[in-house]
Amino acid sequence: TLYVSGCIGLLPSGSFVEGGVIEQTAQCLKNLTAIIEAAGGKVEGVMKTTVLVADINDYKAVNVEYEKVFRESKPARAAFAVKDLPAGALVEVDAIVAM
Repeated sequence: TLYVSGCIGLLPSGSFVEGGVIEQTAQCLKNLTAIIEAAGGKVEGVMKTTVLVADINDYKAVNVEYEKVFRESKPARAAFAVKDLPAGALVEVDAIVAM
């Protein structure tokens, strides 16, 4: 089992990807996928995610990007709107992965 801590929309340079919640979600999920693959896993092995959004009104847009990654596998998911996320992120996703 692999536990991936919350990923946000940071580029390898340490800055946020340009754009808004859609771009941050896409980058966040790229980061999550890269961590899973670096550990020898596959995104299809994700059993559960937690999605945190800074604004619940962005959830629909986040979900569109989320479904691009988890189109075949449908892990269990909890989603919450929160007051603040690290570094001012708009979205954060963590995961539990079967290895």
